[in-house]
Amino acid sequence: MKLRTVTLGCKVNQYETEFMREGLLGIGYQDAVESEPAELCIVNTCTVTNEGDAKSRQTIRRLARRNPGAKIVVMGCYATRAPEEVAALPGVTQVVTDKRELPDLLGRFGVTDIPTGISGFGRRHRAYVKVQDGCLLPCSFCIIPSVRPHLVSRPVEHILDEVRRLVDHGYREVVLTGIHLGHYGVEWNRSAPKHEWIRLSHLVKAIAELPGDFRVRLSSIEATEVTRELIDVMADHGDKVAPHLHISMQSGSDGVLRRMRRRWGSKRFIDRCRMAQERLDLPAITTDIIVGFPGETDAEFEETLAAARVVGFSKIHVFPFSARRGTPAATMPGQVPAAVKQERCRELAEVESELRTQYYERLIGRSLRVLVETKDAGGGGPGAGNWIGTSCRYATVELTVADGLEGEFKEAIPKRIQGDRLVTH
Repeated sequence: MKLRTVTLGCKVNQYETEFMREGLLGIGYQDAVESEPAELCIVNTCTVTNEGDAKSRQTIRRLARRNPGAKIVVMGCYATRAPEEVAALPGVTQVVTDKRELPDLLGRFGVTDIPTGISGFGRRHRAYVKVQDGCLLPCSFCIIPSVRPHLVSRPVEHILDEVRRLVDHGYREVVLTGIHLGHYGVEWNRSAPKHEWIRLSHLVKAIAELPGDFRVRLSSIEATEVTRELIDVMADHGDKVAPHLHISMQSGSDGVLRRMRRRWGSKRFIDRCRMAQERLDLPAITTDIIVGFPGETDAEFEETLAAARVVGFSKIHVFPFSARRGTPAATMPGQVPAAVKQERCRELAEVESELRTQYYERLIGRSLRVLVETKDAGGGGPGAGNWIGTSCRYATVELTVADGLEGEFKEAIPKRIQGDRLVTH
């Protein structure tokens, strides 16, 4: 039986698809190559934006055309939000509305030894490890709490076993991810005495103490969850934990943050970033910012630019506000015109480039541990050539190494900046 999987959306979705794929390959399914039809297609959908819904529908229709007669199983957040709509699409034979059902779904396909995790991550050099699911925050722009409302943290031992397997199979970086990563353990702690609470910092410490040549990186986290305990673990295990935090700011304006229903103001956000920068060795701080949120004035946008400069982000993911049906923000007054959002995105992108350059200048001449990932298109033929990798501080590095080092660590000292990357030669 030939299998084809397609994933839209976040790192958590990518992990869950790999979980399903690995379970099915274990009972005899084979990945379909590009040119051959599959008998079973699994689509993991996204509903963060209206565009995510549209792309999910397009993907399902395309799979039905190119894989005639295939059974199409659809899961993911769009499937949860609109199961009847998904079920009506061509070729769909099953809609999974709750990700907690995935082990049962594998059982229905004949998997008797249900895995507790994964042991590989396709052709990638970095493996995502899902440690948590669910979000309860009331952010006015986000639909996800309504489709993933159940807080579920994976047992520590399951995660440690999974990391051991991944490292044994050659993965040199694992990225901890979740729908709300910083809420790892929260549902257990509600009924436990405080001295028995399990937090993200405890999990990171346990992973960092595993043997092996690998590093662990955190994916997106909220400012209030950048705790002193977490920073101490990162500092005390600097050989294993990447000095990089992706802290989602969304806006640097207190007025906009209130309308977004975020849990902090700009000062508290900046203070948490400062704490990390003072304790860690030149950490990378990256973020997400939404531009053109309803009611955002020129002055409020300038506050965001100012906050970005104060923090000194090394990378900013810039998103023009997209009204998501079903969220409070979609019907708020003061919707910002598209042209204004476009201009503000351009301005913020310029600031991001300026800040990235400033951060990269501080990395020139420093030894960076780089995960060698892809050969540069202009790197020449076999043998030594130019490769692209990701450093511990999440900076893209171009370096010259032998071909056999793909997927391995290489110590590199950047000499200059070229565009959006550091170059060692």
